[in-house]
Amino acid sequence: MIKHLLLIILLGISIDSIAQTDRQFVRDGNRLYHKKAYDKAEVMYRKAISKNPANSQAIYNLGCALMMQSKDSAAVVQYLNAKIEKNKQRLALVYHNIGVICQNHRMYGEAIKAYEQSLRNNPKDNETRYNLALCKRLQKKQGNKNNQNKKQEKDNKNKQDGKDKQNDKEKDKNKGQDNQAKPKEEQMSKDNAEQLLNAAMQSEKATQQRMKKALQKPSSRRLQKNW
Repeated sequence: MIKHLLLIILLGISIDSIAQTDRQFVRDGNRLYHKKAYDKAEVMYRKAISKNPANSQAIYNLGCALMMQSKDSAAVVQYLNAKIEKNKQRLALVYHNIGVICQNHRMYGEAIKAYEQSLRNNPKDNETRYNLALCKRLQKKQGNKNNQNKKQEKDNKNKQDGKDKQNDKEKDKNKGQDNQAKPKEEQMSKDNAEQLLNAAMQSEKATQQRMKKALQKPSSRRLQKNW
């Protein structure tokens, strides 16, 4: 009897879970979100979306839960999906959060566009207006820094090109000197060879003359028999 009772209770819980609406999942997600249980809140918002893909509140809240977990790329996807929202106040929040993510990643151009769109839907949002002004200032500073870096890179390149040209000139100069020195060395070697050859020929001639004179003289030696 107790087993059957437990089974009924379990079945009742299961049926209630199935019957839960997307709005109920959103409320559960909001409670978890306020407790800073962002990962669990994410699960609830995804369940709400699975129930009703057009629930812009669930989509926006899912983007917030992802953003709080530093899942910025996934958060932006959800915020873009939440642009189906018709309420201008909520739509302004969508663009504001996109701007915040872009600003955090120093994508100031994209952040400026998002903040401007947010202000079109809610012109009274002073925080968005402040962020917009700040991003414009940071973008200008970033642009100046990039220009300085480009100028520095160009100057370094010009210096390096100048050094390379100077090295090439020195190489060409040294090469010319080597070419001038080489024939001289070859000439010296040739002269030395000729001198050595003349000396050898003279020595050989003198040797032949001595041998000729020696053969013309009578021999004083006598032939001896072998023992």
